Amino acid sequence: MLMVTNSPGRQSIPTFVRAQGGVRVVFGPAPGGAVPVTVAESGGYRIRFPRTGEGVLINTGGGLAGGDRMSVRVVAQAGADAVLTTLSAEKIYRSDGPETKVAVSLALGQGSRLAWLAQEQILFDGARLRRDLEVTMAPDASLTLVESVVFGRLAMGESIAAGCFRDRWRVRRGGQLVLAEEVALQGRVSDILNRPAVGGGARALATFLHVAPDAEAQLERVRDGLAGASCECGATALPGMVLARFLSANPLALRTDLATFVAGFRREPMPRSWQT
Repeated sequence: MLMVTNSPGRQSIPTFVRAQGGVRVVFGPAPGGAVPVTVAESGGYRIRFPRTGEGVLINTGGGLAGGDRMSVRVVAQAGADAVLTTLSAEKIYRSDGPETKVAVSLALGQGSRLAWLAQEQILFDGARLRRDLEVTMAPDASLTLVESVVFGRLAMGESIAAGCFRDRWRVRRGGQLVLAEEVALQGRVSDILNRPAVGGGARALATFLHVAPDAEAQLERVRDGLAGASCECGATALPGMVLARFLSANPLALRTDLATFVAGFRREPMPRSWQT
């Protein structure tokens, strides 16, 4: 277990100044795909709708620090076809002890489609991030999900000498648990990622997940879409889903490969925020 202590004379930030809040949105079906029927925002978190059926999550605070908590809950009602993304990469700053907590809950009704296309989270040296993803979906719903993490600000020559990244995923389809995944990197994260059996020197990683009735049949198409990637990647199929992993020492190369692949898989351009 990593123990983080304050420097002599340094005081912890009071709990009452920690940022807490989030967004809740319910999408209903519409001719263009989906329309927001319920929107709730709290703290410094907002959601905007630049296109029909597309929501963009915004953190007006410009990043997350130790002790901050953000929650996102998305509901796609029966027949809705929605896309969720983030305005930019999310910065996770150094913590003086407490974890930064991000909780994402996605619920997909019958025949709905949801694409969760979050941009990367960038962990600074000393960051402590705990991320929880919960998905509940109808058997005939379709989910396309992307999450990526960058370890350190490479442009500034930064490595994560001390930090923590804990990631927990649970996906339930038709009431059955179909995917359970836990990742825990603690301590000298950059050194851990340098190990050949862990990251082989990687500084960025990403996961692509597609869950749908025809997901297994998409495996060869997914592998074909990865063929031109410059970073290390691979794909596998499980019952009702197809999963791809990306790993690279170059975060920009991983982002480029990921965006190219996802756009090709969905046969649609990436959201505009990805292109700026």
